[in-house]
Amino acid sequence: MAKKSAGRRVWFFPDGDIPPPGRGRLKGHESLIVLNPNDRDAAVTVTVYFTDGEPVRAPAQAVKARRVRCFRTDEGIGGCRIPCGQYALKVESTVPVICQIGRMDVRQPNLAYYTVMGFPG
Repeated sequence: MAKKSAGRRVWFFPDGDIPPPGRGRLKGHESLIVLNPNDRDAAVTVTVYFTDGEPVRAPAQAVKARRVRCFRTDEGIGGCRIPCGQYALKVESTVPVICQIGRMDVRQPNLAYYTVMGFPG
């Protein structure tokens, strides 16, 4: 019996919204977290969708086998800058991976950090 790989090759995140960085020690941001629990390295490509412009596809990024990698969306992914405001992501991988988004929102005194799993395609 063949071993089944964990994860999926395609993930969607329709609710991206980079918060402003704020003025405190903790900075508002979002991160795309990719876990590759498999025995082969993954090449991960991200397509960014906007409310008022055409999608942009970032160059492939490596996520090594049995590793996790965090991509800060406010710092850009593979040179693809994402401005503050609403956006969506499509993540495609050469091997099955597990993806989630984390958001640190510092717009209020009781800051919020939360994570959301994507929709596997």
